[in-house]
Amino acid sequence: MSRVEPEYTKEAKAAGVEGKVALYLEVTPEGTASHIMITRKLDPGLDQRAVEAVKQWRFRPGMKDGMPVTVAGTIEVSFRIPDKKQP
Repeated sequence: MSRVEPEYTKEAKAAGVEGKVALYLEVTPEGTASHIMITRKLDPGLDQRAVEAVKQWRFRPGMKDGMPVTVAGTIEVSFRIPDKKQP
């Protein structure tokens, strides 16, 4: 429902690190992410930035019998340097 993009760390940007961080999370009945765990790492700083960003995201909660419930899932957070020249 709403999403905050993670920011690059200076170190990762200078090193040209790009890729995806995979996260396990549970979406609460209120639509917030909880129990976030990194399942595929990219770079220590970017891993942390991905978690920080997802904590600010708002999701549509799962529903069961017309009531909001906690739902588990995985997501990927992508990191691409926008001004990097493509071949």
